[in-house]
Amino acid sequence: MNFTVADIQPTPNPNALKFILDRTISPEPVSFFEAAAAQHHPMAAKLFAVSGVSSLLLLGDFVTVNKTPEADWAAIKRGVRKALAQE
Repeated sequence: MNFTVADIQPTPNPNALKFILDRTISPEPVSFFEAAAAQHHPMAAKLFAVSGVSSLLLLGDFVTVNKTPEADWAAIKRGVRKALAQE
């Protein structure tokens, strides 16, 4: 299932952004604190494949992406949009 990013919002954490989607990605909160935990969740696994992603929260119509401190937001935004758009 592919998603379109409708908006990207800052959070109080400078290493986290909230990606607002065009529809619900998860009716219940689902958190992944490492890539290994996401291996059985296809969308989370795609998001962790984006270089610099360190953890994820999927809930309702948004995904909160946390990055490693040295990672570049511009590259992560491009990668997350691409991952979400793929089936």
